[in-house]
Order: sequence, then C-alpha cells, then structure tokens
Amino acid sequence: MDKKYIELINKAFEIRKSAYTPYSHYKVGASVLCKNGKVYLGCNIENGAFSPTICAERTAFVEAVKNGERDFEAVAIVTGHEDASVTEMGSPCGVCRQFMSEFCKDDFKIIMTKMSRDGELLDSKMFTMNEILPDRFTLNS
Repeated sequence: MDKKYIELINKAFEIRKSAYTPYSHYKVGASVLCKNGKVYLGCNIENGAFSPTICAERTAFVEAVKNGERDFEAVAIVTGHEDASVTEMGSPCGVCRQFMSEFCKDDFKIIMTKMSRDGELLDSKMFTMNEILPDRFTLNS
C-alpha cells in the first residue's frame, strides 16, 4: 500500500482515541486526504438522544468542507470497541456513504482497516466510492 495511505490510516487510528462514546463504547476515527495533500480528521461523537450522534467520516468531511476543500482522494477508517485488542474492519454507514458521495468522485478511495491495540496495521481493504455506493442518488441524475 502507498505510504501516504499508511500515514492516513495512522492518523485515523490516533484521532479515534478522541471519540466520545459513553453509550456504545464503539470508537471510530477517520482521516480524509484531499487531492492537494491536506488531511482532515474526525471521530464519532455520541449523544444520549441517539439521532444527533455524528459519525467520524462526517466530522472529518465537515472540517474539510468548512475549510474550502472540494477535491478529495481517500478516507481511512479505524473502528472498534474501545476495549478490543484488535479493531474491526468497519464500513461507512449508509448516511456517511451518501454524505461522502456529495463531494467525492467515483474513484474516491475508502480504506477500511484492522489494527492491533498498539497501532500495528493487520489488514486493510480498499474500495472506491462507486463500489460502496453504486448508482447513488444525486440531484443531477
């Protein structure tokens, strides 16, 4: 895997530690790579009312978009229970897929990972936006 994607994964692993998950204890970190090389980070933030909860992928994209970014290359995602010795290879939820598709082209890369508690990359899978959300909804369709 390309070195820039390894670095992206490591940033997602680190920001995952900032997740606020008092209910599920399921922490998610995401890092978004813009085509200009800038990286934006996000983590999930839960809420007792549940529907106001926001996913890591969306917090990273919100940060990027509010800073004027519109050209994206990839997102790395690290997910799993806070007490697990190995993270899970979690996939973006449907809301995050649709949210990302607003800003990402068909070849945008989604990197899902499995990591040890100490940050060692054990496995990864890479998909394109078109693979995880084919025939997606757009107002221009």
